[in-house]
Parts: sequence; C-alpha cells; structure tokens
Amino acid sequence: MMADLWLSHLTLALLAFLLTPGFGLGAVWQAVRLMVLLALSFVPIEGLSLAAYTHSFTGDAAITSLVALLYLAGVRVGLVPCMERARSIQIVVVMAALGLFLYPATLGLSYFDPYRLGYQPRHLILFIGVIAFALLALGNRLGACMLGLATLAFSLGFKSSPNYWDYLIDPFIALYSCVAVTGYLVRMAWTGKSAKRDTRLPAQA
Repeated sequence: MMADLWLSHLTLALLAFLLTPGFGLGAVWQAVRLMVLLALSFVPIEGLSLAAYTHSFTGDAAITSLVALLYLAGVRVGLVPCMERARSIQIVVVMAALGLFLYPATLGLSYFDPYRLGYQPRHLILFIGVIAFALLALGNRLGACMLGLATLAFSLGFKSSPNYWDYLIDPFIALYSCVAVTGYLVRMAWTGKSAKRDTRLPAQA
C-alpha cells in the first residue's frame, strides 16, 4: 500500500533527523533539514529507494513508534516541550510489557501465540483502551496518543497488515523499552544501595 511506502520514508527520515547533529540550527532550518532527509530517503539504491531498501531489512515500523519519533522530532525542533521523566518511564514500561507479552511467545517459547489475537482484536483493543485511559488519567497525553492513534490507524486500515499488533508495537520500540526499563531498575537498585550504605557510615565529629 502507498501508506506503507510513505511510512517507511517518514520513519527513515525521522530516525536520520534524530541521530544526526542539529548543528545549532533554528527551528525553521531544522524543519528544512528534516525535509531534505525525507527527500534523500527517495534516493535509489539497486533499483529501490533508500527507504524501501532499508525497509527490506527492518520491516514496518509500528504507528506507536512513528508517533514517538514525531514527538521527539518536535522536541528537537522546539515545537513541543520535553516530557517529564516519570511520564516517559510510564510509556516505556507499557511498551516493554507489550513486547514481553508478544515476542517471546511468537518466537516459539510458548504454545500460546498472542499474535493471533491481533486478527480479531476486540478484546485486545478493549485492553489497550483501558491502558490508554489510564495513561490519560495520569496526565500522559503522549502515551495515550500513541495507543489511540495506533488503534485508529488499524480501524482505518492504514497499513497493509490486517493484524493489530503490527500497528501497536515493533521489535525496535520493544527492545528500546526493555533496555530503558532495565536501566531504570538498575539505577534504582544502585541508588537504593548507595543510600543504604551512606546511612551506615558513622557520623563525623
């Protein structure tokens, strides 16, 4: 589908935009730089555009990943404020949990295949809706928007895939979220250990 093609181009351009330095450019020139990167994604390589060539190795990005990339690009350009750390942790916890539910079983580590739930996802959509409303109640509009737009895109058939999971999560956001949650837990454990050790130090005269 044409939407899949444009999704690949936009995803590649946003990733390049976020991974390359901004050179201290203002908001207008940052937007121009993003447009240039989007144009470069159409450069042909071995008969395929750069985006299509990359897509052949990486597969489609989920709508949640695209929304997150757009938000980060907006932060970099200066259009939106940076999110509080607590809310970003809420998002990565949700995405890591979804990834841990989906991918280990999909890789054959369980007889239950949750990917099949995505073909007739009424119950799954209801569950994701509850999570989205919970995030919204916590003031996490980005997290609610990621899940809500993924559901809306699935309802509209935005991508060629008929499976809800392909709109909801991909290996990259799942892996990033798992690493981020692990790092957060390690820091919490280290901070708690350091604080406990400091309380045991004798008071100096």
